Amino acid sequence: MGKTRVLITDPLKEAGVKILEKAGFEVDQVGKKKPEELYNIIGKYDVIIVRSGTKITKEVIERGKELKIIGRAGVGLDNIDVEAATSHGIIVMNAPEGNTISAAEHTIALMMALARNIPSANSHVKSGKWVRKKFMGTELYGKTLGIIGLGRIGKRVATIAKGLGMKIIGYDPFVDEFTLRDIGITVMNIEGLLKQADFISFHIPLTEKTYHIIGEKEFEIMKDGVRIINVARGGVIDEDALYKYIRKGKVKGAALDVFEKEPPENSPLLALEQVIVTPHLGASTEEAQENVAVQLANQIVEAFEKKVVKNAVNVPYLDEETMSKLRGYLSLGEKMGIFLSQIVDGEINRITIKYSGEIVNYDLSLLRYYIIMGLFKNYNVNIVNAPLLLKEKEISLKEIREESGEEFVNLITVEVKNEKKISVSGTILENKEEKIVKIDGFSVEATPNGCLLICYNEDKPGIMGHIGTVLGKEGVNIASMTLGRRKKGGPAITVLNLDQSIDKKVLNKIKEFPAIHSVKLVII
Repeated sequence: MGKTRVLITDPLKEAGVKILEKAGFEVDQVGKKKPEELYNIIGKYDVIIVRSGTKITKEVIERGKELKIIGRAGVGLDNIDVEAATSHGIIVMNAPEGNTISAAEHTIALMMALARNIPSANSHVKSGKWVRKKFMGTELYGKTLGIIGLGRIGKRVATIAKGLGMKIIGYDPFVDEFTLRDIGITVMNIEGLLKQADFISFHIPLTEKTYHIIGEKEFEIMKDGVRIINVARGGVIDEDALYKYIRKGKVKGAALDVFEKEPPENSPLLALEQVIVTPHLGASTEEAQENVAVQLANQIVEAFEKKVVKNAVNVPYLDEETMSKLRGYLSLGEKMGIFLSQIVDGEINRITIKYSGEIVNYDLSLLRYYIIMGLFKNYNVNIVNAPLLLKEKEISLKEIREESGEEFVNLITVEVKNEKKISVSGTILENKEEKIVKIDGFSVEATPNGCLLICYNEDKPGIMGHIGTVLGKEGVNIASMTLGRRKKGGPAITVLNLDQSIDKKVLNKIKEFPAIHSVKLVII
């Protein structure tokens, strides 16, 4: 296996590059590239790192045959086709913590500049004038700041603004209300926020749902004299509507670090004295640039070396405590999926996963993906595109959680269905050993590694003698054996771990015994 190859197309701080090189990665820095310039070079790289200057389109992704990770040194992902990356099983990760402080401080700086008319006053004095009353401002103390988007940056802005004596109200449908109350944010719907806020600051990503989240209808219900700050993403505000309501006097002013089109050529907003603009500087500090480079580089190294994926937008993230509890079950779940895929006949149309025991108290989304990944190993599926495969193949998925662990501390049962139902249950013993403990309800104890021979048979004498004789003649050693039955003389199952694989001819010889109904070979 060769070195992991990393392509960097936008400026990245040397500290991040050194982390990758120290981990043994081969790093190429080629400078900013247009999508079509990447077509002929992307195919040999495992990772590509970009900032906002490089667009990773569907066409680039399709040519990235070896791509495993697209890394964004920053937060925004509107220059990356995440949907295409997901369908190709490529992880898309960003570095959201790295520029939190810089973006929050830039927001506060713009809000202060807006409140005190600092840019226009600066230009006024430099032009040789001195008319003070023209630049009468307003205090932030006692004013209401409405924050739309209460992630890391939004919460940091709230903390700083609270220290300035501002009242903080916020809107974010995805953040826990009780957590926000603890840091002094009153959560409300967006309409209530727009009606009450003296200043409104945006900290949300640009998506189909957030595009023009603020338009004429929303400006109409805002307070007269409201001030707008956007250090998030251009496009969340309808710029034509903003221009209109500034001209009408409804909006006192706006401070914009981002635009729908950058640079904002011929934007009428640039002609308004009430509008302060900066060229997308939210993360433009020495500290932020180093932080995002280091954070992203460490995440990429961890993904390859420890199989831990942090800050991926298309893969669930488990914290270290959860990962330590579930890591063994991720491996077991994948193997159970592989096992089932080789004993089921025909196409699967329904999957049921039942979890029982202590593990039900954890986030099991990643475990689910590992099980699916194992079930569809032949489809080149991974934890990124596993959910998409179910959708494409119209396979239903049901999950059940039961706190009681039956005879095991934890138990996972996966059942697949087409014309028939087949199930397998697995657990991890106290000695950390993975075990399959049930197959179709038959109690067994098999190790899900290497070659397994599965025989559905009647509970009659001579079966083990027959199997042993056939395998012995072929020079195949039996590593371990387990038998399961429901009642004496009834249906039963025989599972053997073999030291080597066997061919179809040997399987057919085993099947010749009258009491053996079917034989399957599973390779894990």
